[in-house]
Order: sequence, then C-alpha cells, then structure tokens
Amino acid sequence: MQPSLSRCAAVTLLALALSAAGPAPAFAATVPAGAGSYSDARPAGTSGPTTNTGRAVTPKLTAAAKDRPVPTNDWWSSLAYQRYDDNPYSTPMYGHPLTYQAKASGLEVGYPTQPAIVGDGRQYEFAHKADLTVGLSGLNSPDAKADDWSDWTVTPYWADGTRTFRATIGHGMPFVYAKGSGGDARVVTASAPTVFADDGNVLGITVAGHHYALFAPTGSDWNVSGSTITAGLGAKDYFSLAVLPSTDALATYRKYAFSFVTGSKVGWQSSGGSVKATYTLTTEAKEGSERGTLQALYRHQWLHTGDPLTPYTYVSPRGTMKVRESASFTTSQRNSGVLPALPASDSVDRARLTGYLNEVANAADPFSGASDTYWTGKALGRLAQLAPVADQIGQTAVRDKLVGLLKGRLQEWFTAGGASEFSYDRDWKTLTGYPASYGSDTELNDHHFHYGYYVYAAAIVAQYDPAWAADSAWGAMVKQLVRDTANPSRTDTAYPFLRGFDVYAGHSWASGHQGFAAGNNQESSSESVNLSAALVLWGSATGDNSLRDLGSYLLTTESEAITQYWFDASQQVFPASFGHDTVGMVWGSGGAYSTWWTANPEEIHGINVLPVTGGSLHLAREQAAIKRNIAEMERENGGPAVEWRDLLWEFESLADPASAYAKWNASGGNYTPEQGESKAHTYHWLRTLDAVGAPDMSVSGDLPTSAVFSKNGTRTYTAHNHGTTARTVTFSDGRTLSVPPRSTATATGPGTGGPEEPGPSTGNTFRLKSGGVLTTVQSDAPGTDTLASADGVNRDGTPYRPTSYQVAKVTGKLTAGAATAFRLRVDAGTSVGLAPQVRVSYDLTGDGTFDRTETFRYFATDPVQGWEEYTQATGVRSTTGTAGDLVGGTVRLEIWNALGNATSQVQTGTAGAVLTIPYG
Repeated sequence: MQPSLSRCAAVTLLALALSAAGPAPAFAATVPAGAGSYSDARPAGTSGPTTNTGRAVTPKLTAAAKDRPVPTNDWWSSLAYQRYDDNPYSTPMYGHPLTYQAKASGLEVGYPTQPAIVGDGRQYEFAHKADLTVGLSGLNSPDAKADDWSDWTVTPYWADGTRTFRATIGHGMPFVYAKGSGGDARVVTASAPTVFADDGNVLGITVAGHHYALFAPTGSDWNVSGSTITAGLGAKDYFSLAVLPSTDALATYRKYAFSFVTGSKVGWQSSGGSVKATYTLTTEAKEGSERGTLQALYRHQWLHTGDPLTPYTYVSPRGTMKVRESASFTTSQRNSGVLPALPASDSVDRARLTGYLNEVANAADPFSGASDTYWTGKALGRLAQLAPVADQIGQTAVRDKLVGLLKGRLQEWFTAGGASEFSYDRDWKTLTGYPASYGSDTELNDHHFHYGYYVYAAAIVAQYDPAWAADSAWGAMVKQLVRDTANPSRTDTAYPFLRGFDVYAGHSWASGHQGFAAGNNQESSSESVNLSAALVLWGSATGDNSLRDLGSYLLTTESEAITQYWFDASQQVFPASFGHDTVGMVWGSGGAYSTWWTANPEEIHGINVLPVTGGSLHLAREQAAIKRNIAEMERENGGPAVEWRDLLWEFESLADPASAYAKWNASGGNYTPEQGESKAHTYHWLRTLDAVGAPDMSVSGDLPTSAVFSKNGTRTYTAHNHGTTARTVTFSDGRTLSVPPRSTATATGPGTGGPEEPGPSTGNTFRLKSGGVLTTVQSDAPGTDTLASADGVNRDGTPYRPTSYQVAKVTGKLTAGAATAFRLRVDAGTSVGLAPQVRVSYDLTGDGTFDRTETFRYFATDPVQGWEEYTQATGVRSTTGTAGDLVGGTVRLEIWNALGNATSQVQTGTAGAVLTIPYG
C-alpha cells in the first residue's frame, strides 16, 4: 500500500497493532551476511506479528507443517495467521470460483454469482456467503490450522479429539477434496436443497440457485434429511464435492470426483522475447485409475493459452473463468522489458536537466527525513532513477554522487545494531526492517512494496559498481531481501516460496494475515511490479539469469492481471452496475475505487502508477485504457491533477506523449513533485517519450532489458547490456541491435506500430490469432477477442477502438481479378443492434504508410447467443488508394462495432477466423 504522511484511515485501521509492542529478548545475536549483517531477534521495544488486540502470535500450523516457512500474504493466510482473538478458524477465503471459511464444524463453501455495489458505489464485491458446510458428523474443532500447501492450493485441518478432518481447496478448483476419520461425511446446506440427481454415492443438489455434486466412496449412499446430508464412509476416509456450471455437467465432473489434487506447481521460462508458464496439478486416484482433473482459468490466463478449453464457465470477481479438462495448461506472453532508463534523446535539454539533477544531488537532505522502511525505500527509489539519467548526459560526477548516496543509506540498513536494521523472525521465517511502517512488522504487510525499492536501488549501484554487489560485500544482504519477498526456492527452510505473489491469481497480495471479510487485498500493484522490475535489473547486473527470468515472469504475469483487474482494459471484468473504469484496490471479493488513506481521485488513479520507472513500460500495452483512466480521474477530480500531476503526466505519456509533455510545458515546472518523484526524472521521461514515442508493446526483444518505442512510423530500439561481452539483441519484428558490454545502445528503423509476426514464405490465407496477429499457422487454437462498444454512436466506416490483427514482411504479386476475402465468426450475445465492421489495409512496402484500404459494409448481428458468420459478401463500402504488389509489406485487419452500446465477440484461431488476400 502507498501511504501518505497524513494517512488518517490507515492510522485508524492499524492503531491497535502499531501501538502494541510485544516483548523483545534482552540480547540479540548478529548474523553476518557478506559485509553486512542482520539481527536474529527484534530490536528492543518493537513488535512482531500480533492479533488485533496486540497479543503476540505464532503461525497456526499442524505438527506436519510446523517447520515449513508459511507463505503469509496469500489468499488463504488467515488459516495460519490468527488476526482476531475470537476467531481461531479463518476469515473468508476467495479461491474462485468457490469461496470458503473455516468454522468449528468444518468448511463453509460458497459460490457468489451476483455482485453487490457498496460504499456509496465505490466498491463491488462478490462476498462470501455459505451455500453449504462440509465436514464430519459431530465435528466440533476448537480451531482450524494449515496442514499442507502448494503454489495455489491449501489443506486446512480440524481435530476435536474424536474426529479429524482435512479439505484441500485452491484457486480455479471447482472441487473440494475431503478426508476424515471418526465420523460420517456430512454436508449441511444453507437451505433445504433440491435434489436433481441421486445415484447412491453420487448426489446432485441445488442450493441458492447453485448446483453441486457430492461424491462418496463407491458403495456409500447419501442420505438427505432436511438441510443435513450424510454418507457413511465405511473403511474409506475420503469424499468430495464440486460446484457445477450446470446440471448437465454432472457426468463430466463425476469422472474426476476421485482424482484428488495433492499439489500445484508453476514452472516458467523466459526466452526469445516471450514468457511461458505451465500450471500443473498433481493428483492421486482414490478410486479407479483416473488422474486427470478440471480447473477454471482466470481471464488473464485463458487470454494467453492455446490449450483447448471446455464450454463450461464460472462467474468470478475477475470476470468469466473458463474450464480446462486437464491437469495442466500453458500460457505464453510477450516479455515486458525493463530499462535502467529511457533511451538517450537529443531533444532533451541537457543544461535544464543538469540543473534539475543538481537540485536533488545537492539537497541538504536527499532522503527528506525518511527513517522507516517504506519512506526510506521511496527516497532510495527517487535517487536510483536519476543515476542512469545523469550518466546518459555525461554528468558522471552527479552520477557518482547519487550512487554514493544509495550505497551509504543501503549499508546503514544492511548493518545490524544501528538506528535502522533488518531482523529475522524465526517463528514466521521473515525478515522485517525496523523502524517498520504500515504494519510491516505487526501484520507482515507490504514487504514486497517496501523492499522492492531497496533491491532496485541495489541493482543501480551494481550497474556501476559490480564489486559492491558481490556476495562477499553487500550482495548477500540484498539476497536476504529477495528471499523474503520473492524467493524462487520451494526447499528453502528460511523463507517461503514467493511470499506475496499469488502465481494463479497473477498478482501479489499486500496483507500478511488476510484477515478481512473481503479476503486479501492489494492497493499499489505498481509497487509490486517495482519489485519484479528490480529482480530483472539485479539479476542482470549480477549475472543471475534465473532470478532475472523470475522477475520477467512475475512482471509479465502481473501486467496482464493489472490490465484486466485494476484497469478493466477490455471492459469485461467490472460489473455493469459499477460506475468506474478503474479501481485503486483489488480485493479477494472484488475491487474498490478507493485507497487506504484518501478518497482523492488523483491518488486513487495514481496509486497503481507509482513509482514510474523503466519497469512501467508494460502499462503502454493498453493505451485506450490509459486514456479512459485519465479522463475518469479528471471527471472525478473536477479537472486536471494537482497533487500528483507529475505521476499522472508520466502515465498519460505512455499513451499520448505529446499531450503529457504539453501539460509539463504549461506548468512551467512550477509544482511540487510527488515524494518519490523529482523534476529531473519527470522532465527526462516526458521529453524523451515526446521525442521517441510511446512504448511499442507489440515488439519485444530477446533480452529482458530491452524495449521499443514508436512515433510516426519510426521505431526506436534500445537495450542495456549488463554483461562484460558484447551482445546482439534480436527483436520480434526481425530487427537486431548490437550492444557493447556494460552499455546501452539505441537505433531507429521503420515500424508500423502494430502487432507483428514474421510473414509467411508462401500462402495467402491467414488466421486471426488473439494478441493482434495474422498467422499462416492453420492448427486450431480457438479463442475469442472482445470488440469494444460503439458507445451508442454511429461509427459506420470509421474504426472506433478497433481490434486489430497484423502480419509484416509479406511479399506477393497482386493476382489480377482477385479480391480480399474474409470469413469471421461474431457474436453479440443477447445485445440488440450491434454491427461489427471490417477494414483491411495494405502497406505495400512496409514503410509505415498504408497505400490501400478496403472498408466493408457492417454485419447486423442478431440478439441470440451463438456464432454468426460475417464475410466479404456484405460488400465493399469504400476504398482508398491503389492496390499493388507487396514487397516486404504489412497487412492489417481491423474489426469494430459500428453501431450499438455493448461489446461483442470475434472468434480467433480457427477456420472461422480467416483472411485471404489477393496475392500469389
């Protein structure tokens, strides 16, 4: 969470915890780490994790799990962290599609499908409400504990002296897998169930409009008595239940009822400019030999997988979840590059920039009085952004002074025994900085937010002084912070695997205890990304490619989650009744147009922007969403930003650099920078992007520290090589760039500014591929893309927020008498009066100018769900230019809604998503 010095709301929420200092040992040992050190006990007068009343608390784990590092800051952390003295079970946990809450008699299970708008319209939530409680007859446990967990699953445990009960649950899992002893399987429904299927050990019931299937061992029989349903287990100890997308899905789900999930694991690979991740469930066959399963993919996942999906779907706070019938699936995305600084530009006024740099470097207190982990981090981040900028314009003395400031403050924190230090908590297996802030000690909040700044600053120091970053010097302490926040190891006994990052949800969580009715939350997604960008830079600077690639995976994955769940870029996630285009906070149950400390629109919109760094370029993928975001901020604000104007100018520049730079110029530099910003950085950022254009996210390089920018048909390619030998970077559009060792290189070339794939050697028929690509690959990888609403305005003939597909480097001879043809499948659902329309454009030589455009008449859809076929047979509406031979040219298809006030869908990746061009 991003705090403010006047953060009244947060102070109110945290008052009890922050004022209660638990006992500290009289003596603390110092643990060496290279040239630095940390303490193995808290400083005197400070506190570690507590309950809401200030009582010290240790992890709530079974004997089987007591020695494992517990992953706080997860979707289920309240099972292990008892935040409230009167609740030894859990608060609501949002697994999606199911929700859960532990209680004395077992596990509440719900499937919320109707959103509520609360908080004066500022929050939407799919709140947990129990449809049923699953457990054992007579179970009355005094608590629930975490017994086992994996990357996105957890097994809570109940015991009352006579009975023991376990239930494995997880993200994307429609099943609950139960094991118990000492009693019959028992399910208590919230109201009398309607039975729609009864086959002895398999029972289909409907509760509150939701369909469930209960599965007992073969030979058992479910007995329904009012709202209580029981089944004897005989000599067995297992049973399961599943939420069904429909009653006719029972047969499919029955197939996997006894294929019990025992674990979950993600594996990632970053290479060739793309990031691939495979998500795998491990299973155990309780009956028969079936080892497969069903899992529901979030929107950020199914948008980027080519794996087949079933027709089944679920409702969730993150939009539609789609079901895959398999124990694994793979996603693939373009890598989101990270730069130490934007590329050099002759348009930057070096004298002006030098003046701004000197203001910071020569300030009486460059750290602005910061003393705790968060505000020190902000100050470190502010200085770290300026060292590469100073280096870029030849101000080496300023650069060295800034690097020296970074070293000095980092070394203070990296040395135990002083006014500031890091301390290791053996119970919680975490590293906490003192002085702490905003519950980073008493609630284990925000470690990834705070420490990301330290790792980023260390990466910049390492760029200029590799010896400083050696393990024998200060690198060992940096690695402790990395292990605490983003540990890549599942076998490390000192820290948990990826403490705050939820690999299946696609983003991090901020609360250490998750003790809220709305589940866990994350406010500043951009500060989470700041840690991921720091891992890319630190890994690159220290030669740790595996850590660098972890950073790429985390950043690229969270980027898509931010796009969908914070900014609703596709306008397919937020409920129609929620009147906002963005949220400041994502909760397990939904999202809120708010922050922890203020209702000011500037902060609500800016909190998911700061800090602006070379790791922020990923935001430029959805430029229309940025423009909507800025427009809403100004509406809610009653005008342009004032308090955080610099951050929001920088954000706008990722979509409209000229407009953002014009606002800077209009200000005359007469404003107060946001506390993590500086006029030097803001000026350099805005002036550079005005010169080179916004980031072109349709092209990626095979080095994670590379990026591309585009303006008026010209692309600027840039990359930083941290290595000691020269490196050639290859970009996805075929361009190469030679980068000397420990240097940044930049080059320019023609570019169309749209998504590209290498063109085919033969063939004139292309399939539309999600991600904006036309491809000659003919194997089915079915998907759908959303066409934006026409917003009630007639857009006939003029592309409006079109969905575009493109292929480059196409060479072919125009075939006499042939014409452009297409066959597309579109669906308006139940919406009335929509009209998808197509334009096909030809850039004959690939110079960035389209020489020929052909706009076709729109297709009037019907208000009945199901695909309809739209072809060129509707007729040509208009053409411009003259057709000719393609010589390394570019072909683009755009499709948009010409009429109506709702979105529609277009199919991709199949024989029903085809463009044929009139070339041989």
